[in-house]
Amino acid sequence: MMAAAKKRAAPPAAPSGDEEMRQLLTEIRLFEGSARILQSRLDVVSAALSETLTAISTLEGSRGKEDGGDVLIPIGSGSFVKAKLSDPGNIIIGVGAGVCVEKSVEDSIKDLRLRSSDLEKARVSVTQQLSQIIGQTEDYRERLGELVRKKGGGSVEIV
Repeated sequence: MMAAAKKRAAPPAAPSGDEEMRQLLTEIRLFEGSARILQSRLDVVSAALSETLTAISTLEGSRGKEDGGDVLIPIGSGSFVKAKLSDPGNIIIGVGAGVCVEKSVEDSIKDLRLRSSDLEKARVSVTQQLSQIIGQTEDYRERLGELVRKKGGGSVEIV
């Protein structure tokens, strides 16, 4: 008796032009959603970096001030409040999770510089990811345009 020949699974059929266009359009929509999320992350990281750099600048400006010295404290949007320093050598700095500690100005500046460095690295990373997603989206748009032209359609604009 002969051994029964095993049936091989046929390779999946290449998607039809219409099916490939639907798949490309779906992928483009997913990429666009990812790009929006990455842009939001980039906005948050950029805002945190800006805030951290403002804090560093403010602390550097307060160096060498004496008790009772007048200072202008930035409160955002190019606005400042006048204040008098009561303990210019120490500040209260947030260390995360709603916890704040008292540190010297110099130690605080060092911590904030490290924080700004980490935020800059995060900003670069998110920017690179966003660029990749945008590049992939453009590649998919070009492929979709090619398929539409092959099929006899005009140019494609995805909104």
